[in-house]
Order: sequence, then structure tokens, then C-alpha cells
Amino acid sequence: MATVEKMPMLQEGYDKLTSELKRLKAERPLIVDAIEEARAHGDLSENAEYHAAKERQGQVEASISDIEDKLSRAQVIDPRDLSGDKVVFGATVTLLDDDEKPVKYQIVGQTEADAKTGRISYNSPLGRALIGRRVEDEVEVSVPAGDRYYLVSKIEFI
Repeated sequence: MATVEKMPMLQEGYDKLTSELKRLKAERPLIVDAIEEARAHGDLSENAEYHAAKERQGQVEASISDIEDKLSRAQVIDPRDLSGDKVVFGATVTLLDDDEKPVKYQIVGQTEADAKTGRISYNSPLGRALIGRRVEDEVEVSVPAGDRYYLVSKIEFI
């Protein structure tokens, strides 16, 4: 029997998925109503409203299934409970780039990643390169724009 792979995430990501699941489940009856209303208009073969409602129903059901799967495999991690001198999931890492300019990233789960806000997935090229590194370690990352080099200057668990 295959083992179920746990999906690490922060509490914030878990809460966001839970609220999205509630929103989608609340949308179900509205879609059923839209399908019934479109059905009342007659010929289904040329009924765009009916087809759009059925398509939306499929999208919602697929999203619900996906979110329920993620939540069932969720392993919620609180970075404040962590410590150590290595970069791990949940750690906030300050890096110095080639110009000695500091950049700060928190290592998070796939569903929480948002590079614009300084949150990168542990599965991203940079996230994978950082896991297990210590302060003063040099990190080389291959990205579409070319190879980038960083120096780990600080590891925090906040």
C-alpha cells in the first residue's frame, strides 16, 4: 500500500485552504439552482447557460476534491516551535546577493508561496537549495534568468 505524502504548511496556509473549501461548498447549491433554472429554458443542446453552469459545477467539485486532499495530508508547522542552525521548512532566511544586497525569504508550503511577499516554496529551486544550509554557506541556484549566487547571512524562526 502506498504511503500518503504529508504536505507541510503553516497555520495561515491551512486556514486559507479551509476558508476556500467552505466558500466552494457554499457555492454548490447556487450552481444547482443555476442548472435547474437553465434546464427550465428548454433545449439543452443549445443552452449556453446550462453548459456554463455544468462546467462551473465540474470546476468547483474538482477544486473541493483537491483542497480536501491537501487538508487531509496537511502537516501544520509553527516556525516559532523550531530552532537550530540549519535552514528548514518555516525558517526565515536573510541572504546576501552578489551586490551584498540583503533579501529575506520564508520557506513555506506550495499553497502559501508568493515570491512578491518573500515566501518561497520548499520545492522551488531556491527553496531546495536553501534547505539544510547554515549561516555563511554559499548557495548557487539555477533559475531561468541564469545562475544566481547567495550567501546565507541569517536564519530566524519567527
